[in-house]
Amino acid sequence: MNQPTKPQQGHLLLVDDDRWLLDSMSQWLESEGFQVTPCWRVSDAKKKLGSETFDLVLCDIRLDDGDGFEVLDFARKRTPSTPFLLMTGYGGPDSGAEAVSRGAFDLLTKPLIDQELLTALQRAKQQRMIADENERLKAELDRRFGMENILSHDYRMLKIFEVIESIADARATVLITGENGTGKSMIARAIHRRSKRRNNPFVEVACGALPDNLLESELFGHVTGAFTGATHNKVGKFKQADGGTIFLDEIGTASPALQVKLLRVLQEFQFEALGGNETFSVDSRTILATNENLEEQVRLGKFRQDLFYRINVIHLQLPALRERIGDIPLLIEHFLQECRKEFGKDIEGFTSDAMQQMLQYSWPGNIRELENVVQRAVLLAKRPLLDASDLPPQVQRRDMVPQSALPVTSDRLRHAMTLPEKQIILNALQANRWNRNLTAEQLGINRTTLYKKMKKLGLQDEVHE
Repeated sequence: MNQPTKPQQGHLLLVDDDRWLLDSMSQWLESEGFQVTPCWRVSDAKKKLGSETFDLVLCDIRLDDGDGFEVLDFARKRTPSTPFLLMTGYGGPDSGAEAVSRGAFDLLTKPLIDQELLTALQRAKQQRMIADENERLKAELDRRFGMENILSHDYRMLKIFEVIESIADARATVLITGENGTGKSMIARAIHRRSKRRNNPFVEVACGALPDNLLESELFGHVTGAFTGATHNKVGKFKQADGGTIFLDEIGTASPALQVKLLRVLQEFQFEALGGNETFSVDSRTILATNENLEEQVRLGKFRQDLFYRINVIHLQLPALRERIGDIPLLIEHFLQECRKEFGKDIEGFTSDAMQQMLQYSWPGNIRELENVVQRAVLLAKRPLLDASDLPPQVQRRDMVPQSALPVTSDRLRHAMTLPEKQIILNALQANRWNRNLTAEQLGINRTTLYKKMKKLGLQDEVHE
């Protein structure tokens, strides 16, 4: 009677200079469902790691032409996610500590017991599965919180995206300015997730939400007895962000005393906890944001000039939503899709009349307000097609002449995009002093296409070249 086939366990690289042990272990592991590639030299193992993909590596420490740590170091550089197990007949606590510190999953002591070896390999495989799942989740976070979720085809936002890509790995401080609701936090997260620090913490602090004494403790930590109620040591946000990114929102609200301490940590990457004497050093990237005019605050003596120069290394100015109305239909459709998923409601979209009213509204709360308006309309909807009456009173324009109830869904946005396209081109022309060459370049279209669009949209030819 045929024995049942063992489930496939994955591709394993087995390295040992004992030829008899290498052959016998290979045969036994293959009988347990592994695809085994045997090697008995360091040089051969490196070649295999450089040319093939393995799910696991099992390697002896003592080899004829080197040692297993050399193979381990090579594997960690080439395929860091592949679990690596070392084995030795001369093991001790020091060997185990070194193996783990250099990236090995486990150190096994010979002679190996079959079931213990299988258990160790299964645990290593489980670690690989967890690591792969973490990568999948990180990719999902990238999709949700990276630039893929910052929807725009406005030329100013596209320029900001280009800057983000170019400065993501720089340690230089970034200052993000713009009105409330323009997406400063999302931009900060996009910078972090595109940097080499992406696997380390992203720590966000709303500076305006805390009084001065609590904010200092929040940022730098405190020791027991530093102030009334400080009954234990606390690790601050700068320490938590070590190796990663710290995002300080509403930095314009920081007190003069706190500004001094911030200046030091941004210059020297060192600080002391509140009430403590120990100096901490950190490797964190700082991103700051404000909706205030810091230059005006400096002129009024409310913000330190030296701190302003320190944080204003890379400045990203986010335009208000009313300045990029061409993005409104795009954002509305995105928020509609999110609401359909979250609330399970079958909503077709907005009528042309509702869309026009939203295009002409000033959006003082910017993208955040637009999202809330769409959510409100979907939640209160009594019918699949949303019209102007589904909008909150402040958005509705009583002086507008109602248009046809044309549903504006993902495949019918062209009608609603005429006005935004005109505004985008007009804004670009004005920003470039009506230089059509520069405008065409910024918009990513050729000069002839720009001429045609200007004529079609009825833009006055006030070009000064």
